[in-house]
Amino acid sequence: MCRLSVERFDAAVAAIDAANAADPTVIEVRGAEHPLAQVHGRLAAEWVAQLHSDARESWLLAARAHHLRRWELPRTHYPDGKAGYLRWKRDQRQRHGRDVGELLVRVGYDAETIERVQALVRRDNLATDPGSQAVEDAACLVFIETQLADIAGKLDHHHLIDVIRKTAKKMSPAALAAVAHIPLGEAEQSLLAAALA
Repeated sequence: MCRLSVERFDAAVAAIDAANAADPTVIEVRGAEHPLAQVHGRLAAEWVAQLHSDARESWLLAARAHHLRRWELPRTHYPDGKAGYLRWKRDQRQRHGRDVGELLVRVGYDAETIERVQALVRRDNLATDPGSQAVEDAACLVFIETQLADIAGKLDHHHLIDVIRKTAKKMSPAALAAVAHIPLGEAEQSLLAAALA
């Protein structure tokens, strides 16, 4: 990237992080406390860069913004069950795409790049778009690292195994291999081993 585009990228990252710093949910990850949406964005961008040494700028921005201000539309605003969850997830991705577009306009990105980042945040064409798959892989890896232990205490064993298997089905082989590098407790490692056997 040239100096101008590095400055613009850094400004975009700072704007995304600043927006996500307001998340009222704070979690401990890797020995430090962070706002949930902010740490999800940072870790997702790290995973994209780690799994793809040639990651495009749009992939990194989409990963950083994949949970942009997520707390503003709580899951509790939707009906229980799978249909409600899927509606909430779809609506969240639409919101994240819209919101990151507004941030990127402010720091000087062109319409084509903004549309690409929005498509990646929504995971458009997931089955055929390597960028969408990269963002999905990163989101799944972040979920495993930051939320698996929490949901393990909330779901019955059968349901939890099902959730892990569904998550794994969305991941590329490289992302599945990367799970081994996530620092997890013994209980979470056992769950993953049982689900992925």
